[in-house]
Amino acid sequence: MIDARPVITEIQEMRDEGYLSDALLRHTVKVLYKADARNNWVGVYLLDGERAELWLHNYVGAQTAHAKIPVGEGVCGTAVAHGANQVVPDVTAFEGYLACSEDVKSEMVVLIRAGSQIFGQIDIDSYQPAAFNDKDEAAVQMIADKLAEQIAHERR
Repeated sequence: MIDARPVITEIQEMRDEGYLSDALLRHTVKVLYKADARNNWVGVYLLDGERAELWLHNYVGAQTAHAKIPVGEGVCGTAVAHGANQVVPDVTAFEGYLACSEDVKSEMVVLIRAGSQIFGQIDIDSYQPAAFNDKDEAAVQMIADKLAEQIAHERR
């Protein structure tokens, strides 16, 4: 299970030192990738609301063909379209799944948001089926909320 507390502390320390959201997002992706052996691909997509697309900001893991994902497509686009995190235990059962790798068996997408405003998401793929649970989602949500604080602050 992912422990959110040290990641949140690191993000806050970086904010206090003057780092902007770009650096915080990059750091978070690296930390989450290393944090748990189940995490085989970790990325952040940011939402371009005008184009209704998610744009890949940064990732660790195998290269992906999905640098842009329309809202409503795949697990990532569905999360934004529905305004809700997605924990998918079996990606083959997800209608409209956008495969990055045939090795991926499960996926978790957690929104980075402030209230109803969605800035983007943290996307984690695993080669293990049913790799993620409610506790994992809650931990990643706490991290996403901390990132949202900085993004909201910069956009004011």
